[in-house]
Amino acid sequence: MIFRQLFDHTSHTYTYLLAERRGGEALLIDPVLENTAQYVRLLEELDVKLVLAADTHIHADHVTALDSLRNHTGCASAMGAMTRAECVSVHFHEGEKLCVDNLHLDILYTPGHTDDSYSFVLPDRVFTGDTLLIRGTGRTDFQNGDPAAQYDSLFGKLLTLPEETLVYPAHDYNGMTESTIGEEKRHNPRLQVAGKQAYIELMNGLELDDPQLMDIAVPANRACGVRSAA
Repeated sequence: MIFRQLFDHTSHTYTYLLAERRGGEALLIDPVLENTAQYVRLLEELDVKLVLAADTHIHADHVTALDSLRNHTGCASAMGAMTRAECVSVHFHEGEKLCVDNLHLDILYTPGHTDDSYSFVLPDRVFTGDTLLIRGTGRTDFQNGDPAAQYDSLFGKLLTLPEETLVYPAHDYNGMTESTIGEEKRHNPRLQVAGKQAYIELMNGLELDDPQLMDIAVPANRACGVRSAA
């Protein structure tokens, strides 16, 4: 399998490129608009054809490259059925799969950070969006976030995966590139709680500034990365 983890230094965002083989089909997860040229160049270098670009949720800290990649490569764009982005060509549901050649990613609905958050699972790894981070979890204080829903997504879905499952989040602010489900169970401070109510209180007690680009990114991402002229 071809796998690349790409990092955007401005938003601390990870984008993931997956393909089964050279000359085959490729998938990009959580692409950033400003890096479109980098993605297109990498696709050419690896000799793969982008057929699908997907966002795990509507991001608040960067503008997505879904529309730009569609224009450059002709790929389909995809987001979960709970999203309010009407511009995508594919709306996926939990229990379905994202497929490129013989790579089949299972789709999990993992709300809490936002109400349209999804995770994608391969046999050996999971792409967790902003739901499960490395030694952290996504904030739950805007975009219909809900700490109770996030607790259920974490403890009822993601943390039930095999402990050796690699964890690839959509963000990291501390230079961590990957983890495992087992590591996060044991060492993620936000997961060391007595139960759902304790997690709710923990998340509700966080005092975090809004993302700098939130007022620009959220409406743009509902349009797949097309910024308003207003």
